[in-house]
Amino acid sequence: MAGKGAGAGRGSGIADLVDRCLLIGFEEPAPPDWLLRAAPRVGGIALYGCNLPADGDVAHLATTLRSQTDVLIAVDEEGGDVTRLHYREGSPDPGNLVLGTADELGLTSAVAGGIAARLRAAGVGFNLAPVVDVNADPDNPVIGVRSFGADPAVVSRQAAAWIAAAQAGGVATCAKHFPGHGDTRADSHLTLPVVGCDEAQLRAVHLPPFAAAIEAGVAAVMTAHLTVPALDSRPATLSPRILGGLLRGELGFDGVIVTDALDMGAMTRGYGSEAAAVAALAAGADLLCLGVTDAQGRYQRVRAAVSDAVACGDLPLARVAEAADRVDRLRSLVASWASRPVGAGGQVGDGGPVAAAQAAGAGGAPDLSSAGMAAAERAAQHRGLVPLCGPPVVVELGGVPNLAVGEAGWSLAAPLAASGCPPALVVRMTPDRDPQRDPELAAAVAAASGGPLVLVGRDVARHPWQLAVLERVRTARPDAVLVELGLPRLGGLPDGPLLCVGGAARPNLAVAAHLLVGGGR
Repeated sequence: MAGKGAGAGRGSGIADLVDRCLLIGFEEPAPPDWLLRAAPRVGGIALYGCNLPADGDVAHLATTLRSQTDVLIAVDEEGGDVTRLHYREGSPDPGNLVLGTADELGLTSAVAGGIAARLRAAGVGFNLAPVVDVNADPDNPVIGVRSFGADPAVVSRQAAAWIAAAQAGGVATCAKHFPGHGDTRADSHLTLPVVGCDEAQLRAVHLPPFAAAIEAGVAAVMTAHLTVPALDSRPATLSPRILGGLLRGELGFDGVIVTDALDMGAMTRGYGSEAAAVAALAAGADLLCLGVTDAQGRYQRVRAAVSDAVACGDLPLARVAEAADRVDRLRSLVASWASRPVGAGGQVGDGGPVAAAQAAGAGGAPDLSSAGMAAAERAAQHRGLVPLCGPPVVVELGGVPNLAVGEAGWSLAAPLAASGCPPALVVRMTPDRDPQRDPELAAAVAAASGGPLVLVGRDVARHPWQLAVLERVRTARPDAVLVELGLPRLGGLPDGPLLCVGGAARPNLAVAAHLLVGGGR
């Protein structure tokens, strides 16, 4: 069905135009009947972690959804901590922070091309990635290691290389989150963040990566649910000044503007998904991402609200038709790429930098790529490490990840075993446990007497409970090694052995294990 012309046979009435502007989701592991009925009409369907009880489910769902229609399938496959293809087992790719730290464009192109090849093999044509936000605030709770870094020049060139390689591999990409989510201290999944920088700083720091993405030919740009008072009192997703004036007018972007999910707290708490959908279209958005919460009800309510706004004249029909046409062009582009062969190197039509990725297949967890491992090795930072003298006791600080990451799990146990040093004991602490009184933690510290003790945390400096565990352990064992999976903060953590690997994906963990057992020093 992929070869069908996108939009062929689709209606042009108000309801039909609205459907073509919707990127819908669902909450169940299998597509419900209402979604299958809607699929031929809508702009696309996004798959989320809640749809994926096992790795390989993306390909299965894409096959099911495309069995009767050429619907556009979208996922968030950023690599690193945010993955859908490998949601349960962990990504084989190290993520943006590692790529930006290594800052070798050949490695970035190889990783992005490999992601594209696996997406194509799974039947996915639209990747809601990469993140091109400049992570200007290290206390940002939602971007962090998803960003290429804090330097606009690095982020710009990395974003351009990632986009060029992924789209050469036949998958449309989406630069997010415009006009920049890297200078916030709130998570837009939960509330509406405010970007406090002035317009000059926004232009100097946060806009260059989006300009580079547009120059690289990015197919779509995703809006950020946040306010930038220097530009507009309205959230960026709902702002004609930001979407129409800045993104379309000044930066010259003529592709699809897709909203971040309208079921996020930043929209539902202050506006409501229905009003936000109407305002976003009026502001210049083309594709409304509805998310998964109350998916059927939200789809029906948004569809009705936008149709009513057109019918009563509050939203020009021409604006909705323009948006639907842009989405149709994206669908046609993806369909044309899907019908072309992948060359020996992985790129559409000819050779390229994504060798071996397609052979890994869409299901299960493929082998770690040499490019990803090389980047992860070069990005690792450490101080005070000495090789483990035997099987370690490992204490993993398993906090609740942000909603972009979802329930994707991680553990250092298997990588340590693969490096020849399986843990003697693994204890997983959670935020609800008191490190001063927890018997399991006390037993772990006691069990490590005379042997190595390793703590593994994620953004430890931002979480008081993780710092409390670290303090409790280091009081008894000053030589305990902290492995930091979040944003590296060599100067922001207590003294003692420290290893920062910039993410929780499989290459990051493999490099951590390799360095812990004495490799690479």
